[in-house]
Amino acid sequence: MSGKLFIFSAPSGSGKTTIVRHLLQQNLNLEFSISATSREKRGAEINGKDYYFLSAEDFKQKIANDEFLEWEEVYEGCFYGTLKCEVERIRNKGNNVIFDVDVVGGINIKKYYKNDALAVFVQPPSIKELENRLRNRNTDSEEVIAKRVQKFAFELDFATQFDKVIINDKLEDALKEAEVTLKNFINQ
Repeated sequence: MSGKLFIFSAPSGSGKTTIVRHLLQQNLNLEFSISATSREKRGAEINGKDYYFLSAEDFKQKIANDEFLEWEEVYEGCFYGTLKCEVERIRNKGNNVIFDVDVVGGINIKKYYKNDALAVFVQPPSIKELENRLRNRNTDSEEVIAKRVQKFAFELDFATQFDKVIINDKLEDALKEAEVTLKNFINQ
């Protein structure tokens, strides 16, 4: 039996990665779908664990070969995508797949897998809180932070296309809500 899919999408800085990491530690038979990207590594990120880091040329070649379930040029020259072989490898083992993807990618995965997938949008409580979280990461320049804050309003418009919206105001509450949501979907 193929596993179910759990898609977590959000504006950068909303806390989706923290929520996904927490869920992976629970007994939910989850395996993380590692996304591919053409951006540079941040901090201590590891190729094949955090992302598959590809050159822009390699990424474009995989697009041409139809190797992606979904992909997006999130910022000019900066691609993110989900490799089809990664998702099928996990599902064929009978494991549930969990994704940490951008908003457009999340919608595309949901459209492809329909009722086998649950799409969750993680939302920060406010734009100001989003800015604070991005600055506290200490991984991005002010220019990058400004671009991400500007993109927030665009991404927020997609929230209604997701099956569930979790507002990450208090992390403990958001973690608990995410756990309950996944358990309910698994048991359907």
